[in-house]
Formats: sequence, structure tokens, C-alpha cells
Amino acid sequence: MTTVVFGGAGFVGSHLCRRLLFDGHNVLCVDDLSTGVRENISELLPDERFTFLNQDICNPLDVEASLIFNLACPASPKAYQKTPTRTTKTAVIGAINCLELANKNQATVFQASTSEVYGDAKIHPQTESYWGNVNPVGQRACYDEGKRCAETLFFDYHREFKTDIRVGRIFNTYGPRMRASDGRVVTTLITQALHDKPLTVYGDGSQTRSFCYVDDLIEGIMRMVSQSDHVGPMNLGNPNEVTILELARMILQLTGSKSEVLFRDLPQDDPLKRKPDIRTAQSALDQWEPKVSLTEGLRKTITHLREETQR
Repeated sequence: MTTVVFGGAGFVGSHLCRRLLFDGHNVLCVDDLSTGVRENISELLPDERFTFLNQDICNPLDVEASLIFNLACPASPKAYQKTPTRTTKTAVIGAINCLELANKNQATVFQASTSEVYGDAKIHPQTESYWGNVNPVGQRACYDEGKRCAETLFFDYHREFKTDIRVGRIFNTYGPRMRASDGRVVTTLITQALHDKPLTVYGDGSQTRSFCYVDDLIEGIMRMVSQSDHVGPMNLGNPNEVTILELARMILQLTGSKSEVLFRDLPQDDPLKRKPDIRTAQSALDQWEPKVSLTEGLRKTITHLREETQR
């Protein structure tokens, strides 16, 4: 039987494919390369246990599978706001196709949800019981509401058809194989610093994020699908909260850049605070918690992006 990873050529998906191969899985990576890149999986292609299929998740897939991961959706505001209707279709139709495939195979299916389901949260830190504060007609809604609808579908399939689901709410994740041009805050600030350009900080930089190194996230995902007592939703992220201005200053120090910080107006519906409450994951996933410090993770990410910019 095969493990299917939709969005497997993306940032998180490519790391997940490597982990699955390391653990002995046969992996089918499905990606239309709209935001993922073939280079992320190029070193996996010679492995006979790994297969790549260029296909849109909105088109149904008929394969035998024992485990399915749905990571197929643009995750950066720059990408999903460029094609908002496609983003919503990917989130909703893609979820249906994954669930139908899981039902046909009686497989376990993992949904990569997001902290963005909480919107501009009014409670802090965010717990899984919080229903969120999302603008349904704003420019971020294609992603936020698309992911919220996907969660609805997963739990409806679970209740109605007994589908074996897992729903993980992924908070800000970073690490090697992020694209320099993806528009996310970590890559944007590092790339600007490496080119000695002003670091763009929105608002006054006091808004917070909690950044999880990708290896820690993958470990959480693997533990989640390995147990069946808690189907989710479950926060997966690092509770170490920093302001964006603090992040910018860390990157300046680690890169040795002499760039200045350039402040710009805060975008519409940009969350002011983001910090996961991970007590559910710690309890259900054998005391899982992130291990990689922000300083260590940023160093690895800077090394990757420096190499990418020199190609």
C-alpha cells in the first residue's frame, strides 16, 4: 500500500516525503507545481519507493492508499491572494477528493489545517476550542475560510461515514526549502538582509508570531497519524512568541547585514497576535513539543537561502 502526499513538492510536503521514506513508506507525491517546485523533491526521484505525479488535487485520484496527507494549498498570502478563487477551490474540492479517496481505501487521512482559522484572534494564546475571528469577505478569506470549510468537511465525513481523519492546525513554520520569493515573513526578511535591502516590517512591528522549525512540525504530524485517540483539531506549532520587529533584529544579527528596518502600513486583517496553546498535542502525542530554537532554525534557513540566492 502507498502513502499519498498531496502538495508533496511544497515546502512542508517535501520534508514530509523525506520523513516517510526514512520511515519505510512507499510514497506517491501528488503536486501540480503551482507553488511547489520540482527541485524540492529532485533527490527523491531516484528512490524506487518514491513516485511523483503532476496533478491538480481538484481532479479526483484513483489509487490504493493506506495513508493520505492533504498539504495541497498555497500557504503564503502573496500566493493565495494572487489566485483567490483557485485557493478556495483547492481547499474545498481538494478536501472532498482526499476524503473520498480515504473512504474508498478505508485509509487514514490527515488535513493540514492552519492557525489562520483563528483569524485575528481575540483570545491569547489560541486554544482548539476557540472558534475564531475571521473576516469572511476580506482578501485573506479565500485561505482562512477555505481551510475552515475543509475542517467542516473532515469532521462531517468523520461523523457521517466514520472516515479515519486527523486535523492538525499548523502555525507559522519555517526552514530549508522555503522559496525566497514566497512572500512569507521569514523568507522575506532573510532575503532582504542577504541583499542588504531594507527589511520590511508592517505596522510598528509589535505584532507577534510563533515560529516552528519544520523538523519539529513533521515530528508532530507523524505522531498525530500514529495514534487514534485524538483526531483533532490539534494545534501544531511552537509556543515561543516573538514580535516581528524582534525577528527582524535577530535576522540582521545572524546575517551580519547592515540593512535598516523599513516600516509600512499593516495589511488588511493581518493578525496582531499568534501563539498556539499546545497542551492538547503534548498530552495526546507522547509529550511532543518543538526542540529547535529560533536562533538555530534561523541559522539553517539563512544558510539555505544564501545558497539559493547564489545559484
